[in-house]
Amino acid sequence: MDMSSSPGDEHTSSQATASHADNHLAMLGYTSEFRREMSLWANISLGFTYLSPLVGVYSLFAYGLSLAGPPAFWWIVIVGLGQFLVALVFGEVASQFPVAGGLYQWVRRLANRKAAWLVSWVYALAMIVTVTSVAEYGGAFVAPLFGFTNTPNAGLATALALLLLALVLNFTGTRTLARVAQIGLVAELVGVIAVGVYLLVFERKNSISVLLDPMGAMGAHSSYLGAFLSAALTGLFLFYGFEACGNVAEEVSDPSRRIPSAMRLTIVIGGVSAAISFLGYLLAAPDLPAIIAGEIADPIPAILEGSLGSVGAKVFLCVAVLSFISCVLSLQAAASRLIYSFARDKMTPASSWLATVSPRHQVPTRALLVACVVPMLLCVWVRVSPEALAQITAFAVLGIYLAFQTVVFAALRMRLRGWRPAGEFTLGRWGLVVNVVALAYGIVAIVLLAWPRSELTGIDSALPLFGVSVVLGTGALYLMLARPDRHSTGPEGDAIEIADRLRELRRSA
Repeated sequence: MDMSSSPGDEHTSSQATASHADNHLAMLGYTSEFRREMSLWANISLGFTYLSPLVGVYSLFAYGLSLAGPPAFWWIVIVGLGQFLVALVFGEVASQFPVAGGLYQWVRRLANRKAAWLVSWVYALAMIVTVTSVAEYGGAFVAPLFGFTNTPNAGLATALALLLLALVLNFTGTRTLARVAQIGLVAELVGVIAVGVYLLVFERKNSISVLLDPMGAMGAHSSYLGAFLSAALTGLFLFYGFEACGNVAEEVSDPSRRIPSAMRLTIVIGGVSAAISFLGYLLAAPDLPAIIAGEIADPIPAILEGSLGSVGAKVFLCVAVLSFISCVLSLQAAASRLIYSFARDKMTPASSWLATVSPRHQVPTRALLVACVVPMLLCVWVRVSPEALAQITAFAVLGIYLAFQTVVFAALRMRLRGWRPAGEFTLGRWGLVVNVVALAYGIVAIVLLAWPRSELTGIDSALPLFGVSVVLGTGALYLMLARPDRHSTGPEGDAIEIADRLRELRRSA
């Protein structure tokens, strides 16, 4: 007799899982207003489309080669491994605290409200700037797809249109977000992996040995090591976005198990995709010395046109535009959940207004509006001052890495005080080692991001550092004057207590 589960059994199991997740959330002090409509695959798609290897490789291919030559490829491997360690630490924290807002919640429970306010203030603005940057870079794909010139005014119109389209889609609910993210994931995998493999198999013009050949890329450095270190952004710009899987924790089914898995798989799938894509472009490039010398500023369109033909290049542009739409959508959604979570704990001005969730679609519409309108205003600023785009993008990357390492440091500090993570995912005895190595990697990454290299890249690292300092300063001033940490009722520094309660709950179950 067939004893397989029936649809009714699956429905009962799904209800039990949702009930367990809601009970876990109640233990953490919250009642969710969201629908748990996001599967593991959808959660991976959200993180992947935010990470977007297509966008990252396209943006930094020529940059990396011009600074360090073909060995710049190895930064994808180095940073991928480092960020995987960070994702492991995040996974333990997210598994114990599967609450909307992710990083803000993690810092508050591992440290305190003041630290959470400052870090989340920097992180929120960095996310807003990242939404702006991706929307701005989308014009480079939209214009050739539809046959118009990407003038400054056309670029502004395209960026605003992408932001508004994402807002409309996000307003319709979590299910739409999940579906579009999944479509974006499939489209990007086709555009990145399929094209990369095709270039490697059928269009190779260079030997794999070029990965160890700088080909004269020294720049203003007296040694190649300096040139190689200056190209670190080739990888550092690629590997964030996986944390967004935790920002929507209250919309994920079985979040304590699925979010850590989604984070790890986002890094693995994104890293493999980026490596294949970069390698494909590199080995199919007909004139590597010209790219390294900076004589070809935007080499990828020429590589695609020469390898795929005009029709194939057009198809790739369609895939790229889909990827940009899903990337903006995911970024906007992740930023809105952070703003909502911040407001729900009365940690922001107009917190009651921002913490409102639509009763019909069960999404934080007002927080979404902020995550759309502020990037639109920044796009107007970029139109007036085009040189600002590179500077604010550099600020965003630095701000996000600082926020990441605050979580890693807070986790290590709490671990040394006796915290043993008690979510569904833990590293066990390896937790301390992974935490220490992840923190060491993160400190090196921040140094590389802040390292002066304006004569090579045109980006003055002092400006992103100044931007982070100003944002931290304004956040500290608001914290001192408005005292949001005193008005908030959100628990703080209770990671050890919650872990003990979770273990006790399991023993009594």
